Amino acid sequence: MKKAEQSLVYRAWEQAVPPEIKNDSVWKAEAYRLALFASELAWRDATQLLGDKRTLSIADQLYRSVGAVSADIEEGYSRGTGKDRARFYEYGLGSAREARAWYFKSRYVLGEKVLNHRLSLLTQIIKLLLAMVPDQRGQLLREEPVSYFAQSKVEGFSADLAELLENIPLP
Repeated sequence: MKKAEQSLVYRAWEQAVPPEIKNDSVWKAEAYRLALFASELAWRDATQLLGDKRTLSIADQLYRSVGAVSADIEEGYSRGTGKDRARFYEYGLGSAREARAWYFKSRYVLGEKVLNHRLSLLTQIIKLLLAMVPDQRGQLLREEPVSYFAQSKVEGFSADLAELLENIPLP
C-alpha cells in the first residue's frame, strides 16, 4: 500500500465526496454521512480480510452490512411518511449492529486498534439512528434509554466523534 493510502481523515474524505451526493438533502443527516464514511473504511477492512482464507465470508458480510446502513438511511429519507422513514432507519440500525458483530469476529485479522475504532464509529451511528427513529415514528423505541450528550464540541462534532474522525487506524 502506498504511503498516501495509509492515512485517511474524515474531513479530507468529505471534501472528495462528489457534489451529486453532497447536494442531496440526505447529506444533511449526520448519521448518513458517518455511515457513508464507515463504508469507505469497510472497503479497506474487507480487502484486508480477503487476505486470510478463514475470513473470506466475514469480508463479504462485513462490507454488505456496513454498506446497508447508508443505503437504508437513503431509502428512508426518500419516504413520504414518518412511519415509513422510521422503518428504514430501523433497518439501518439493525445493519449497524450487525456490522459491529462482524467487526468483532474479524478482530484477529484487523487488530484491536481497528476493531475499537470501528466499534466506536458504528456506536455513534447507532446512537444517531436511535434518536432518528422515534423522532420519525412519534413514539419511543422499546429499548433501554441511551445518553446522547457530549462533553464538548469540536468543529461541529463532539470531542469523542472528532477523535474518531481524525485518528483513523487502517489495517
